Amino acid sequence: MSELHPFAALGPLQVFDALADLGLHGDGRLLALNSYENRVYQVGLEDGPPVVVKFYRPQRWTTDQILEEHRFVRELADREIPVVPARSDANDVSLHQHGQFLFAVFDRHGGRAPELDDPSTLERLGRFIGRIHAVGADESYRARPTLDVRTFGEEPLAYLLANDFLPLDLRQPYESVVRQALDAVRRCYDRAGDIRTLRLHGDCHIGNVLWTDAGPHFVDFDDSRTGPAVQDLWMLLSGERAEMARQLADLLAGYEDFCEFNPRELHLIEALRTLRLIHYAAWLASRWEDPAFPAAFPWFGTQRYWQDRILELREQIALMDEPPLWPA
Repeated sequence: MSELHPFAALGPLQVFDALADLGLHGDGRLLALNSYENRVYQVGLEDGPPVVVKFYRPQRWTTDQILEEHRFVRELADREIPVVPARSDANDVSLHQHGQFLFAVFDRHGGRAPELDDPSTLERLGRFIGRIHAVGADESYRARPTLDVRTFGEEPLAYLLANDFLPLDLRQPYESVVRQALDAVRRCYDRAGDIRTLRLHGDCHIGNVLWTDAGPHFVDFDDSRTGPAVQDLWMLLSGERAEMARQLADLLAGYEDFCEFNPRELHLIEALRTLRLIHYAAWLASRWEDPAFPAAFPWFGTQRYWQDRILELREQIALMDEPPLWPA
């Protein structure tokens, strides 16, 4: 069924035609960028610097949900926070349609991965994330979903079970360990208590931060949603526990210059990591008819893959019962 996937209808001619509809004329240079969820291209123009064009995966987000994200990122840019908003035309329209595809155009920004072993780099990143969250707390998303146990845990499990992605002999063990993990996630939320949620980047890992001599640029707010502030911090932590504690201290040193952080949210770090693991498996399954996915993830769905996920979740259950990570 891969040939029937909507992105099969998107080729170079369609990309150039979509830009021409906006008065942007390509010079024939087109580079596909690393994106599985959407299709993203760097396109050379005849009369200006290259642009980046994102074609949204059909039926993933509604128009209102995409426009909410665009408005949030534009709000950040207006506050001189280093993000890359979608370009707007003379009528202040940032989301366009060509055939069945919604798409947006962005200025191209280069950069390299930040050096996360440098305390000053982490502090600067924390400072900018704090500024993003200070703006994110001003208003609430109305159309975009919330990152919580239901959307990142219960619904992904239900999808996998309903669509028979699990080998028969591992179906019950996987379902059992996920339900145990979600019980542990709920205990983490109980320990955290009543915490504030706000508009987030949502997928703030090292691949979505471009570093230059001027500092960072935060890109790809496609997964932006409502959730706890710590969601945009924990994915920048790596290594052994002591090393992560030092990294967390550096991030928070910058973060709290601009936004107050509730330390009770530290109870959620391993819970959010667990939810991301469950969600990721279902995300791969839900995209399997896209021919890009079997080519990029050939190991998905194998017996070994699900065995590893079961072991991984058992480890997470143990971690969630330990004291939370604390900045050192």
